Amino acid sequence: MAEVLLENLTKIFKRRKERKIENVVAVDHINLRIKDGEFLVLLGPSGCGKTTTLRMIAGLETPTEGKVYIGKRDVTEYPARERGIAMVFQDYALYPHMNVFENMAFALRNLKFPKDEIKKRVEQASRILGIEDLLDRTPKELSGGQRQRVALGRAIVRQPQAYLFDEPLSNLDARLRIQMRAELKELHERLNATSIYVTHDQVEAMTMGDRIVIMNRGRIQQVGTPEDVYHKPSNLFVANFIGAPPMNFFTCKVIRENGLKVVFENGDKISVPSTLEDKVSNYIDEDVILGIRPENLSVSQDTRNSIKGFVTSSEFVGTNILIHFKVGEERGIFQLDSSLSQRIAAGDYINLHLDLKKIHLFDKDTGRNIIKVG
Repeated sequence: MAEVLLENLTKIFKRRKERKIENVVAVDHINLRIKDGEFLVLLGPSGCGKTTTLRMIAGLETPTEGKVYIGKRDVTEYPARERGIAMVFQDYALYPHMNVFENMAFALRNLKFPKDEIKKRVEQASRILGIEDLLDRTPKELSGGQRQRVALGRAIVRQPQAYLFDEPLSNLDARLRIQMRAELKELHERLNATSIYVTHDQVEAMTMGDRIVIMNRGRIQQVGTPEDVYHKPSNLFVANFIGAPPMNFFTCKVIRENGLKVVFENGDKISVPSTLEDKVSNYIDEDVILGIRPENLSVSQDTRNSIKGFVTSSEFVGTNILIHFKVGEERGIFQLDSSLSQRIAAGDYINLHLDLKKIHLFDKDTGRNIIKVG
């Protein structure tokens, strides 16, 4: 396996609009190092540049600017077949007229591998994936999960320096996606393979990635472990994109009153922990965005460091009940253990305690996390 290095990687597409040609920046000067044997996830909304980045690594798109290194080789000008990579696509891309064995063997035959070596590699990969009984079947005789395993097997037999995955589970139903996530992670650990995985699904990213690269508008927003991006989001975009239910956000003003406090729209106040005052002191008499995750709010009789919320609705989701509320005109959500006898109904006013160790404060103009990063 090999390290993958991206240096100032940029892709600009030309688009015709109202008789004019304009530049569309899909990927904007990305610098990234994927470690040897790492499972790295490129995560972001549609159009953020993650798939274009993957395609440039694969050699399916030519960078407008920048370099791609695989295993210390500059492969920027190399065609895909000479890069030592294998790619698994969203739509499986299996040949319908070939059986499973032939699909898995196809690339090796094109590379003029000996027949004995092809047979050995296909049989070995099929055992790893549990599809050794399917080698004589054609794709139309397979389920979605079986087709995905064949697509993985076709990549495994090449024994590449890096595996590239372009949303490979998005065509599967929810239950099978959960199963395949676990199997892919187990496969990665077994092969110790350098893997780059593209998805828009944060659950996939959080459960599978050693590190996650969160992208938006062609730029990297944050690189970190799942724990880092969840607990220490670098900006508002990351904080809002990661988490289900999503993080709550409230516009607050910073004031000096027996230390520093933030004032909510409805007049409620909470204290800024003394350990954070030096990071917040530049924002006195200015608005900031306070963020807090639903699990870090709780109903309390204690009014200190609490806010009053008006309950608008609730949702039963099994182990938890999601309570929707408003503070002034701003909306929020928190979780209530459904096994508790406590019941909260629409129209109730509740006192919500904030875990001050878990709050985030964001610069209203830049979106930067003031207190958790840097």
